[in-house]
Amino acid sequence: MARAQYFVVQQNGKWVIKLGDKHYGPYGSGTQREAIKVAVDAANASGKDGFDAQVLVHGADGKFRTEWTYGNDPYPPKG
Repeated sequence: MARAQYFVVQQNGKWVIKLGDKHYGPYGSGTQREAIKVAVDAANASGKDGFDAQVLVHGADGKFRTEWTYGNDPYPPKG
């Protein structure tokens, strides 16, 4: 199965989504929470289209952490 990875990263002080070589956003006020919500919605749609979809968030430590995975985590996420 093909993999769709949605990376939530900070760019110019706002949070955006990176998919492949494209950047999307910022959304609303450009907060991390808003970008994660949009990324999870997009990843869920990709999962329904047959992609192994994940949302990864760039942390303050410079590492990515998995925030949400299609088929493993509830949709919509709680919280």
